[in-house]
Amino acid sequence: MLSKKCKYAIHALVYLAEKYHEGPVHIQEIAEKKHIPKKFLEAILLELRNAKVLGSKKGKKGGYYLYQKPADVNLMQIIRLMDGAIALLPCVSLNYYEPCEECRNEKTCGIRDAFGKVRDETLRLLGGSTLDKILKREKILEGN
Repeated sequence: MLSKKCKYAIHALVYLAEKYHEGPVHIQEIAEKKHIPKKFLEAILLELRNAKVLGSKKGKKGGYYLYQKPADVNLMQIIRLMDGAIALLPCVSLNYYEPCEECRNEKTCGIRDAFGKVRDETLRLLGGSTLDKILKREKILEGN
């Protein structure tokens, strides 16, 4: 399950993708439009900025903006950044591997094999789910 932090990050990024060609967006606007507590959002956006997902500009016309094009930001990178491992078991995680205590032999573990396939498919789907595709999908779902 995604953390609240991760869900808020995705909502904020989708909003910034909507506003991509309009320039920086003030944090207050994002917080109000996406119903995210401002203090929590500040920490999330700072983390995204430090990871070079977002840029920021100070001043009257300042705010946050996507550092990359919406088509270049995918859910896999955001989830990993906010929540860490995507795999459901630590023994199949690509970036956060840990052996399972109860496993006797990883090479012959049918559970590990099954969850490795789940991980691979999840990564494929999330890697292809860009902010741009999410916006397009929302328009289709809205009937526009």
